[in-house]
Amino acid sequence: MSNPMRQLPAVHTIMEEMDKCIEGQYEGIGGQHIPKDVIKEWVQQHLEELRSDILDKPSSFEGVTKEELQQNIFQKIIKDMKSYRPFKLQRVINGTGTVLHTNIGRARLSELAVERVVETAKHYSTLEYNIDAGERGSRHDILQDLLLKATGGEAAMVVNNNAAAVYLILRGLCRGKEVIVSRGELVEIGGSFRVSTIMEESDATLIEVGTTNKTHAYDYKDAITEQTGMLMKVHTSNFKTVGFTKEVSSGELKEIANTNSNGNGENIIVYEDLGSGSLYPFRHDGIGEEPVVKESLQSGADIISFSGDKLLGGPQAGIIVGKKALIDRLKKHPLARVLRVDKMTLAALEATLHTFVYSNEVEKENPTVRDILQTEEEIERKVDNFLGELEKLFGALGTESITVGKIKETSLIGGGTMPTVERPTVGITLSKLDYSPNGLEKLLRTLKIPVICRVKGEHVFIDFRTIAEDEISLLVKNIIEVGKA
Repeated sequence: MSNPMRQLPAVHTIMEEMDKCIEGQYEGIGGQHIPKDVIKEWVQQHLEELRSDILDKPSSFEGVTKEELQQNIFQKIIKDMKSYRPFKLQRVINGTGTVLHTNIGRARLSELAVERVVETAKHYSTLEYNIDAGERGSRHDILQDLLLKATGGEAAMVVNNNAAAVYLILRGLCRGKEVIVSRGELVEIGGSFRVSTIMEESDATLIEVGTTNKTHAYDYKDAITEQTGMLMKVHTSNFKTVGFTKEVSSGELKEIANTNSNGNGENIIVYEDLGSGSLYPFRHDGIGEEPVVKESLQSGADIISFSGDKLLGGPQAGIIVGKKALIDRLKKHPLARVLRVDKMTLAALEATLHTFVYSNEVEKENPTVRDILQTEEEIERKVDNFLGELEKLFGALGTESITVGKIKETSLIGGGTMPTVERPTVGITLSKLDYSPNGLEKLLRTLKIPVICRVKGEHVFIDFRTIAEDEISLLVKNIIEVGKA
């Protein structure tokens, strides 16, 4: 009886045969070239899998020929080729309607921010060079003036995300001291990040006060000891407590800090973690109750932190603003270098802040602000434009295999912001013959430029709140491709 292991073809043999079959043209999704080394890796992987299968169940391979094993590998490689994408990080079309979708990148950068990133990436820059003095400068200076104009703070700095900002503030200002926080504000955000955990890692001591739904001023006062270093307020960006509730504002916390010494003659710091953080007053448009950064500082907080890639509409970053004495301490802390941001982040954030400070059309120029503010009528016009283009190319708004309709729905802001806010929106429903809604949703995800959408009942739903004007023609082509699949 022959040994099945001896029937396994060599790697070079399979590669040579594949070259003959497809004339060396290795193409993946959308005709993308596949490097020969990638094909070789697949061959090696599938050979190893076959080798393991033969060792596990040798009787299953009795009488199998070398040609049959080779054909088995060919079929697997063809499947690999059909699904090949050169990069893990790739563009998608956001048809979910969730403006700040954490899983697909949160905020889209403005055109100006993208231009600044490209220019900074392609060329040398004044990252740490003072061009006026002709000597070394500090990257902290790049955003300082814009952040002070935008927020009204005395000083500012930027780290790589808001979790890092929270950690730096606690570690740099309250290591070994007590930090008093309301139980109702001990939040957990995506990725199991908890305020209590980050505080433990910072070597600050968490002192919980109040209850889940009600915390009073006297709860903070009664908890102050000689070890108290900070009163911390955490904005509950990703949930909302309603009903029988009570919370203490940062202004009230400042009064408590000013009138209640910790007994050591040290000032008690009032820190507010805003989480999302907004420079645009969305509530003036009747959208949510998100605090504006400048107002939080004016109300009494000594130091605040917030994210760059949420309501600000910029790159991932943790922004810290507040009293100069506190910010200067943080800038000198060893962790400031560990947590610093790179030149592309600084370029994108500078452009984003520049728009907020100097432009009169931030509602148009900042994609996050624009998409959140979009009215139902504006979104419906995009849907009608899409349907018009589709009809020209499709011949009609449906074929025997695919059906397209228009529907009104609601959108969420996302990204752990405005958890109870739903915005009216308009989108399209899709259904395809012989495909379940989940099957069609998966098909849309396998396109050259995947469409990420929602399943609603018996249909796939694509929300046009997050479909940009310049994506409409591309979406039309994608839907036609789905119809032909």
